[in-house]
Amino acid sequence: MSVLIVGLSHRSAPVATLERAAVGGDLLGKLLRDVFEAEPVAGTFVVSTCNRVEVYAEVDKFHAGLSSISDLLARHSGIPLAELTRHLYVHYEDRAVQHLLTVAAGLDSMVVGESQILGQVRQAIAQAREQGTLSRALDGLGTLALRTAKRAHAETGIDRAGANLVTVGVGLAAARLRPGSRTFPDPDRPLAGLKVLVVGAGSMSSLAVTTAHRLGAASIAVTNRTPEKAQRLADSVSGSTATFGDLPAALAGADLVISCTGAAGLVITADMAAQALRLRAGHVGGEAGTRPLVLLDLALPHDVDRDAAGLPGVSVLGLDSLEDAGLAAAAAQAGDVAAVRAIVAEELAARVSARHAARVSPTVIALRAKAAEVVEAELDRLTGRLRTLDERAKAEISLAMQRVAQKLLHAPTVRVKELAGSPGGDSYEAALRVLFDLDQDAVDSVTRADADLTLGGAG
Repeated sequence: MSVLIVGLSHRSAPVATLERAAVGGDLLGKLLRDVFEAEPVAGTFVVSTCNRVEVYAEVDKFHAGLSSISDLLARHSGIPLAELTRHLYVHYEDRAVQHLLTVAAGLDSMVVGESQILGQVRQAIAQAREQGTLSRALDGLGTLALRTAKRAHAETGIDRAGANLVTVGVGLAAARLRPGSRTFPDPDRPLAGLKVLVVGAGSMSSLAVTTAHRLGAASIAVTNRTPEKAQRLADSVSGSTATFGDLPAALAGADLVISCTGAAGLVITADMAAQALRLRAGHVGGEAGTRPLVLLDLALPHDVDRDAAGLPGVSVLGLDSLEDAGLAAAAAQAGDVAAVRAIVAEELAARVSARHAARVSPTVIALRAKAAEVVEAELDRLTGRLRTLDERAKAEISLAMQRVAQKLLHAPTVRVKELAGSPGGDSYEAALRVLFDLDQDAVDSVTRADADLTLGGAG
């Protein structure tokens, strides 16, 4: 069995294609089950975020697995396979493991180093476990990915700036809200004096509320289809709530709107934005109608009607607007990126080494078993010839013989595990079998026992 990844992300597909391919909620559960039921697949989990959809699978056949997963992605997204294939990437075996470690560590994100992906990978693994689609091998791989990501955040400064989609988006929005200003009154508080409305109450909305508060927003209002959720989120920063059913009025009172609901259709239409502008113009002072309004859309599929950008004073910033800013942030963190890549390489090398060592373990176990048989036979022969030996003497002789056997076998067995991952590593294991005249059936019996133990544990 081998690990296979089939997916698309902001690096391989435009946002419009990612929106069509995005899966969540019940649809994600159905995709998990359909992939798991495919004939070549023994286990799977799916990472679906605002800038990637990736299927991770344990398969016994590469081409059959690739074909099945690609067909299912096309079917679930409604994108014709010929069109979807242009945007898909495929990773297999060690390259697949390396990709997952890189993703979990935040190196493949639109904003390099963001930590939200760590929680998203953890959630994807947990969901697959709940659905019963997570194999033992993929569970172990997930544990490795999460450990690697935690090391990256603990041992490097990859996330020291706290950069994420929200902070990058707010930075762009603040520049639109203060046109002509080269600097902010307070660089650490770019939202000082500005009113923020957050639409939604999920994890990304929670991050938006926290970030807006940290960056100095004068006021924060939250609106959501479920008022109780909006209230809880607003209370966390001593903010207020707005009525979801009257979004134009809520928009009219905001300078910056951050929307991230995960809804299937548009949440903020161009007509709503136009109504908000009219409400502003009707306020005493008149100036409110020309005040800039920025709609920061972090949802996939998008929440905000792109036609709203044609209204006077209205700017719409979507995920596609953030990529260049994310690249600039990555360039500024080149040293930390290199350090995280070194951690990924180290963890990958350790896994590869352990896997090769495990491959030769049956031969090593068979060799030690044969040595134990030889020691036992010689002890029986010695006891038969020296009948006057007492039990204490027998025990001392037995221990000495076992130590001699263990010391003689230690170096070759350790060395063959080390060499197993080198070019021609299989030949060292074969040489061990030939030099010590090991019975291949004995080696195979150890392999079968390991497989039976694994299958029994997985059930």
